[in-house]
Amino acid sequence: MKKIGPGYLVAARATSILGVILVTQPHASAQYHPLDAQRPWLDRTLPAEVRAALMLEVMTLDEKIRLVHGRVGFSFGGKPKPAAAIGSAGYVEGIPRLGIPALQESDAGLGVANPHNARPGDQATPFPSGLAAAAAFDTELAELSGARMGAEARAKGFNALLAGGANLTRDPRNGRNFEYAGEDPLLTGIIVGSTIRGIQSNRIISTIKHYALNAQETDRLVLSANIDPGAARESDLLAFQIAIEVGRPHAVMCAYNGVNGTYSCESDFLLNQVLKRDWAYPGFVMSDWGAVHTTEKAALSGLDQESGEEMDAQVYFGSALKEAVEKGGVPLERLNDMVRRILRGMFASGIVDDPPKPGGFIDYTLHAETAQTVAERGLVLLRNRNATLPLAKGLKRIVVIGSHADKGVLSGGGSSQVIPVGGNAVPNLGPQDFPGPLVYDPSSPLNAIAAKAGGGQVEYVEGDDVSRAVEVAKGADAVIIFAHQWMAESYDAPDLTLPDNQDHLIVAVAAINQNTVVVLETGGPVRMPWLSATAAVIEAWYPGARGGEAIARALFGEVNPSGRLPMTFPLDESQLPRSKTAVNTASSSAGKTADNPTVDVNYFEGAQVGYKWFAKNGIKPLFPFGFGLSYTAFAYRQLTATNLGSSVTVSLEVQNVGAYRGAAIPQFYVRRPDDTAFPIRLVGWNRVMLSPGETRRVAATIDPRLLARFDTVAGDWEIAPGRYIIEAGANAGDLLLTTEFTMPALR
Repeated sequence: MKKIGPGYLVAARATSILGVILVTQPHASAQYHPLDAQRPWLDRTLPAEVRAALMLEVMTLDEKIRLVHGRVGFSFGGKPKPAAAIGSAGYVEGIPRLGIPALQESDAGLGVANPHNARPGDQATPFPSGLAAAAAFDTELAELSGARMGAEARAKGFNALLAGGANLTRDPRNGRNFEYAGEDPLLTGIIVGSTIRGIQSNRIISTIKHYALNAQETDRLVLSANIDPGAARESDLLAFQIAIEVGRPHAVMCAYNGVNGTYSCESDFLLNQVLKRDWAYPGFVMSDWGAVHTTEKAALSGLDQESGEEMDAQVYFGSALKEAVEKGGVPLERLNDMVRRILRGMFASGIVDDPPKPGGFIDYTLHAETAQTVAERGLVLLRNRNATLPLAKGLKRIVVIGSHADKGVLSGGGSSQVIPVGGNAVPNLGPQDFPGPLVYDPSSPLNAIAAKAGGGQVEYVEGDDVSRAVEVAKGADAVIIFAHQWMAESYDAPDLTLPDNQDHLIVAVAAINQNTVVVLETGGPVRMPWLSATAAVIEAWYPGARGGEAIARALFGEVNPSGRLPMTFPLDESQLPRSKTAVNTASSSAGKTADNPTVDVNYFEGAQVGYKWFAKNGIKPLFPFGFGLSYTAFAYRQLTATNLGSSVTVSLEVQNVGAYRGAAIPQFYVRRPDDTAFPIRLVGWNRVMLSPGETRRVAATIDPRLLARFDTVAGDWEIAPGRYIIEAGANAGDLLLTTEFTMPALR
């Protein structure tokens, strides 16, 4: 067995991960400031670690305690909004005498949220769902969208953005999947890490969350995600590890759920052993809101900061922690480490030297353009019978049906909910309390389609009256049905069926008009019993600001669809590792204890998440991971693999053999033919734009951990000697090219 030592990993990462060079987060140009002899930690020329140590020397015990717990940043639980809080998810009091600003923390990963209208009338750019960003397979775009979100956060006065959702999709019914980046650890790690890097380019703090295995919302406060530790390292934890390496977030948010019988926020394994020891993570660990259960155990296990203390049974890191330190239950050095990590993040991010202030300029037009680009590149064309799409110019009559497409596009609910610029296009839908309200971003697909229809008649009808919809659809040159599935934090979907009898609507309309196109606005996969009856199907996810324009441009060919599925679409629930879910109720504190989680969810599939599960069990899904059609066609050839000892590089030739300019996303996978426990793994991809007839050779350098198994006894990654098969092609279900290489035995 070949161990992956630090030198091996450094050499491989220095080359690149899919062409993304991993370098230290650059700091803004430091300006000279005369050193304050009384406050040497304000010297910008010193490293963040040194500045944190200098400040720590002069802090009182009360000041240290002040930094390790924070409040909800708006009126909550009968308590008023903290006086100095802007109004957001979280607020941690600053220390003015030392020059330390308060932490003003805003949700979330799809734009700047405004919970409970805490900042009356304040709106922001709603970015497409995390799945749309992942479906683009575009690291530069992910970083750009993160930069736009971070810019809005800073301009609104926030210095911490609670973004960076890196939980893998283990169940497509999870209500929060839309915030994340799919089922693969490499794709998730790179896309989420790139987004974090963009956010922090604004000199603010970003988190990465929810660490770890927060894979369902039902019973999230009381469940234990049970999994083999080695399998966790090769799947969910690997996603976090890669994202941390790429994005270098200053904070990690631990999850509500437990892992293997211990709550995540008091898991010595997750926080001390894996994160801080093995990964040498220098930042701080904050809790999720309401995820703390103890004082001494949580502090000793690696939790550095209690967030949203009003949502816990008591304030654990306030006076209780101070008493524990004074009595020796928590060593002073542990408290110092907690504070040092928080201070380091504050100095390293730039929020001490350049504190964000409310009232900054925001170019909402520019940000909406970026959101539209994400929506366009993340849109996935799933079906296109007889080249129905793109729609021809000059169609005489187009009928648009359903899902309030005359008003806007759907978004997901919960703490990531953004109140969009222009307001909610369809108010008073869904629950008015959390995780509501249900929000439609004001970008009308109907108006966008009409603008591109070339003078043809465009009609709209809601889909709740099926008979009326069928009557209007008769004889139309094209029918575009918008289908919806609202997903939200704290709830899981009971199944994969479209709600509100939409399947019946689609079947009925498709039966009388063969030119029926379905546009899905969903938080993940859905069953499609009507698929064969439709002419075309587009997965638009939650497309955010200008989502209507993005969809219309794709329908009329101004944009060639290039998104690829970041998760497998199963035929139905019977193909999943767990065909049935737990009782589907809202998460609550019922059964919450200070000892252990009370509900077990056993992830017996281990590291075989998503497409790996389907491949191992010989199951053919509805659509495989990485799938996506184009208005053009691509040919793949000449696959090679080069083993240089310190790294393995794979490459192939891709040609546009169709008539449209478009983006190909060739994908590389590895498997071991003699090891049934080694699942097929995505090891690289390239996104390349090609004109008709153009040929390019693309390459990817394989992260060595993707060739390895994690040995929990040795506590290290090990690459077994022998044959490794590389397969490449358009998606996980269409890998026509094969080559191999051999790893020598360890000498």
